[in-house]
Amino acid sequence: MNDTTIEVESVHKHFGTALALDGMNFTVLPGRVTGFVGPNGAGKSTTIRVILGLDAPDSGRALVGGQPYRHLRHPLRHVGALVDAAALQPSRSARNHLLWIARSQGLSTRRVDDVLELVGLRDVARRKAGGYSLGMRQRLGIAAALLGDPPAIIMDEPFNGMDPEGIIWMRQLLRSMATEGRVILVSSHLMSELQDMADHVVVVGRGRVLANDGVDELITRASKDEVVVRTDTPSEGVSALQHVGAVARVLDPNTISVSGIEAQRVVEVLSQAHVPFGEVIAQRASLEDVYLQLTSGEVEFRGTMGNEARQ
Repeated sequence: MNDTTIEVESVHKHFGTALALDGMNFTVLPGRVTGFVGPNGAGKSTTIRVILGLDAPDSGRALVGGQPYRHLRHPLRHVGALVDAAALQPSRSARNHLLWIARSQGLSTRRVDDVLELVGLRDVARRKAGGYSLGMRQRLGIAAALLGDPPAIIMDEPFNGMDPEGIIWMRQLLRSMATEGRVILVSSHLMSELQDMADHVVVVGRGRVLANDGVDELITRASKDEVVVRTDTPSEGVSALQHVGAVARVLDPNTISVSGIEAQRVVEVLSQAHVPFGEVIAQRASLEDVYLQLTSGEVEFRGTMGNEARQ
């Protein structure tokens, strides 16, 4: 069982007079995919750089398996990261790029070939990486992150440049690695992908944590206590539902809005009252809804709508 964790403890970081991290504090546990989300300028990339020892915090600390990254011997055996897929020598082949990294970490040539196979680049491994598409470079960056077979994985926008097949593959890869007991931290703006893949999410804004909870729990709390019913006899439906204490109102000639009772109870009440209905829908928030609610006041760069821009 993997007992590695990623711990970010009360990290503050300034760049000049700009405050990038304002007491960032969370833990990433093994065996689940943790999403890391927030608006541009929220501090996600800086946090990842602090975890990987690329930026030093002004105060606080970041640990991988209880140690700062700089203290890890052969760090790729402990934590693999995709931070910038463009960080490669374009005249070097993909295989040679990975061999260069592998030798610095005491890893075998066999391992290089294994990860090239895993990410689907075996047949183009001897092509110069500078000629790769963005999606292929992403796969090469993922291969580099996995070279050391690490117990902890950090991915910053891993879906960039991926076609639909690549997105499905990436989702399955991350889920399978979490199932193996690894620590998986994924920073992404694609809320729909995280909702389908992540178990837990850390939402940040202006350098601090806004929410740190399970995806299902966040969505349940954000969901409206509302059930929508399609029926040809809305008045009868409203009467029956109000009789059991629900708050019900007619939205249009074929639709009722109900709150105060769950969807299953709505079905029971209407059935017992012999009110015909075609559809009962519990209104449920998405992860994107949760994200927008939490970060509505934290956006650093906000555009205007077309009419506003012309005023």
